[in-house]
Amino acid sequence: MNALTDIFERLQAVVDNPVKQLDGFIRSGKKVVGCFPEYTPNEIVYAAGMVPFGVWGAEGREISEAKKYFPPFYCALALSSLEMGLDTALNKLSAALIPTLCDTLKCLGQNWKSGVPQVPFIQLVHPQNRNTPAGVAFLVEQYKKVAKQLETLSGQAVTEESLKNAISLFNLRRAALREFSSVAAQYPQTITPQMRNTVIKSGYFMDVLEHIEAVREIIARCRALPQEEWSGHRVVVTGIIADSPSILQILADNNMAIVADEVAHESRQFRQDVPEDCEPYEAMARQIAELEGCSLLFDPEKKRGGMLVDMVKKNNADGVVYLLTKFCDPEEFDAPIVKKHLDKAGIPSIIIEIDQQTKTYEQARTALQTFADVLSA
Repeated sequence: MNALTDIFERLQAVVDNPVKQLDGFIRSGKKVVGCFPEYTPNEIVYAAGMVPFGVWGAEGREISEAKKYFPPFYCALALSSLEMGLDTALNKLSAALIPTLCDTLKCLGQNWKSGVPQVPFIQLVHPQNRNTPAGVAFLVEQYKKVAKQLETLSGQAVTEESLKNAISLFNLRRAALREFSSVAAQYPQTITPQMRNTVIKSGYFMDVLEHIEAVREIIARCRALPQEEWSGHRVVVTGIIADSPSILQILADNNMAIVADEVAHESRQFRQDVPEDCEPYEAMARQIAELEGCSLLFDPEKKRGGMLVDMVKKNNADGVVYLLTKFCDPEEFDAPIVKKHLDKAGIPSIIIEIDQQTKTYEQARTALQTFADVLSA
């Protein structure tokens, strides 16, 4: 257990101080690209000889300068991400790669371009009809455009071989994280909700090979432990982001173990591999074309509800916790549709509003305590 604790503490140190990680990459002579929510082509960044570095806002960061660009009733993820650019915390990035998947991200990219000119802005436009031949072809061209911009910054060409190698490497991490997620469900006493989040989140700030090694070591050490019995509740979590230490601790306090998730910041990033059976840009576009369950991707059939029902059954879960990002219109539109699917299947669920700027979650604590009582009934 001591060795396992040591690994978790090392990864927690990375999560607690990502700027230190950024400085470490810079000192080693590497250029770093900020990769913003939700789907950036990390493989292209890596193939260009640069380090992809996740930027998904910051919990509890005071917002001052960003309010000059955004109204206060805006997604805190965008507010805090822009704030970090405006207060020079991200000055050492070689570029900011920002998709335009929603109105908020479109504005974030343009405001970054205006307010943080010292860090070049690279725009990525995903097609609306992503799973049509035209949509795939459009995204291929977008990826090639991004590659050209990254090549200019890095001085290293993105070759077909380097991109294929990057895809294989990141697929290895996806596989490792899928296995970790499964193992975490089997060892809920050892891997708390916070530890689970730490293992996944740390990968946004680490070299991919180093992260794969750490995840594999955690898996091996967990499997060496005796099987754990769990008398608490087993829940599936969904939403944009579950990166709230307060909420994760409340789940733990109420004996809730996360046995699976459908969260954009977590499993949706590694749920499915990039195909390795075709030209690499097309393969990456196909991955996005086939991805389902996301409120930011065109989904007229609204499949996430059905996916969560299947996830609950597969993982023998007791219920679903929907972490609704405050002021996120796509999520707010999807939440009642998801709940309708769950209600129809007889699966208990609760919607908890979260915000990176919220300092206390006492209302959420009361709601989750009540939800725990419902699951116990």
